[in-house]
Amino acid sequence: MSPTFHSSSFFIVFLVLHIISSPSSADVGTAARYSPPYLPTQFPSSNLFAAAGDGIWDNGAACGRQYLVRCISAEQPRTCIPDQSIQIKIVDYASSAVSPPSVTGTTIVLSDKAFGTIANTTANLINIEFQQ
Repeated sequence: MSPTFHSSSFFIVFLVLHIISSPSSADVGTAARYSPPYLPTQFPSSNLFAAAGDGIWDNGAACGRQYLVRCISAEQPRTCIPDQSIQIKIVDYASSAVSPPSVTGTTIVLSDKAFGTIANTTANLINIEFQQ
């Protein structure tokens, strides 16, 4: 076998292993919060749920999806609770939610409990990292 064949094979194997072992990357977006009343009525018992914004709603396909979410920054310092992540379930579409969000146009609108688990509840808007 020629040295070129071995070099090419090694490169392909290295590339495949690199792709397989690379950690999945999360998306970055914004989150607001909303308060009761929450509709529809089926929520996770943990009360860690959210309404999807236009960016992830996907014509209703987001309903039922679960996301790992963490606060990464906010306008006010020390808003995020360090090293705190939550798993939320999408239960509604933010644009049609009964309760208005603290800020419109966000990626996700978290329930009060979900928001308060990862950030100071005096904030209305946080920057988040999320992944399905």
